[in-house]
Amino acid sequence: MANVGIFVGSSSGITHAAAEQLEELFDGAELINMEEDYDDLDQFESFDILLIGSSTWGQGDPQRDWVDPLYEMDNEEPDFSGKKVAFFGAGDQDTHGEHFISALKKMKDIFSRLGADTNYGTWPTEGYNYTFSLAEEEGKFCGLAIDDVNQAELTAQRLTTWAEQVKNEMAIQ
Repeated sequence: MANVGIFVGSSSGITHAAAEQLEELFDGAELINMEEDYDDLDQFESFDILLIGSSTWGQGDPQRDWVDPLYEMDNEEPDFSGKKVAFFGAGDQDTHGEHFISALKKMKDIFSRLGADTNYGTWPTEGYNYTFSLAEEEGKFCGLAIDDVNQAELTAQRLTTWAEQVKNEMAIQ
C-alpha cells in the first residue's frame, strides 16, 4: 500500500478543510499542516505519494507557510525521484481572477525540477470564470482548483471526484 502524505498551507482554512476531506478519502493518509506539523525536508521522504495543497496569495504566490520549505528546496535540492505528486488549492476566481490558483504551478515547477513525477491530478478549467492562471496548461489546471468563495456548493464533489481520479492515475488501492 502506498504511503500518502498530504502537506497543506492554508490561511483562511479553506485549503486545510479540503486537506481534511482528502485525508478521509485517502485511507491511511497523513495530514501535515505546514504551520504546525512541518519540521524539515526530511518529512517528505516518509511518503511515496505527496498531495500538496496551498492557497494562492498576492501575485500568484503559495501560502506563507510554504515560503521557507520552498526556499529550502531551492537551496538544498532534495531528490524527489520516484515520488508521485498531485496539487490542490484554493483561490477566488472573481476577486482574484488574474492569478487564480497560480501558486499550484509555481509549486509544481519546483517539485518537478527536483525529480518528482507531477503528472497527476490535472483538472478541467470548464466551470470556472477567471482572467488568468499560471496553473492552466493545455486547457487544464495542473491540480484541483477549489473556490469556496464563489462555488462552495461544488467543493465536496470536486474533492471526491479528484481523489478518485488521482487514485486511479497513481494506481492506489
